[in-house]
Amino acid sequence: MTGLVPLAAAGPSPLWYATRAGGTVALVLLTATVALGVAVGGRYAPRRLARFEVSALHRNLSVLTLVFLALHIVTAILDTFVHLGWLVTVVPFTASYRPLWLGLGTVAFDLLLAVAATSAVRLRMGQRRWKTVHWLAYAAWPVALFHAAGTGTDTRLTPQLTLYAGCVALAVGAVWWRLYRAGPGRFAVRLWAGLAAVAVPVVLAAFLNSGPLQSGWAHRAGGVTATSTGTGTGTGTGTGSVRPAPAPTDDEGGDE
Repeated sequence: MTGLVPLAAAGPSPLWYATRAGGTVALVLLTATVALGVAVGGRYAPRRLARFEVSALHRNLSVLTLVFLALHIVTAILDTFVHLGWLVTVVPFTASYRPLWLGLGTVAFDLLLAVAATSAVRLRMGQRRWKTVHWLAYAAWPVALFHAAGTGTDTRLTPQLTLYAGCVALAVGAVWWRLYRAGPGRFAVRLWAGLAAVAVPVVLAAFLNSGPLQSGWAHRAGGVTATSTGTGTGTGTGTGSVRPAPAPTDDEGGDE
């Protein structure tokens, strides 16, 4: 019938699911990596695990994070819902589709790339310089969290909100554990770490309540709007077929 979208085009593609699955798993792994690094950092030595075992676990979690992050990025580029282009993966805020929230994802990816690249030449650049760059991984975590909350169409779903809450609880718990066992000195560092541990969940909750959990978020975030012919147009140049999410996330219907 004229004007009807074919069934194959109307439903989410395997790339759609792979993008979201890869991003979700990458966020969980990044959270675990950051939490482990914070909790056992410094001179702390776990009683039941050797130091090299903790380091190996931390390193393996980091590698797995990059693997699933690569899956998330590649499938998002290959998906024809919107035409992102490979430049978006390294240059933040250049996408025509949800530029701010996709840009945050690019920033997090660039920060993790910097950590991975410097880790490969760790012995050459020196321990102190490497540690300074390594702190970028901690900065990448809240950026990635807000990228996921602002971009994902499943943010309003209870399981996804539960997952975000679990990630925040794990990361914040690791910070408070580190502060609890920290010795005297470096008061300014401990103060800023404690403030950050309080600020992130508060700001995230406020953002969710005023943004993704409210109706009309797809339009305000710079999403793709549907037309009667079954095509979508982004806020910039990105175009593609409209494929609604399995469960619409706001009053505008499914969006990517």
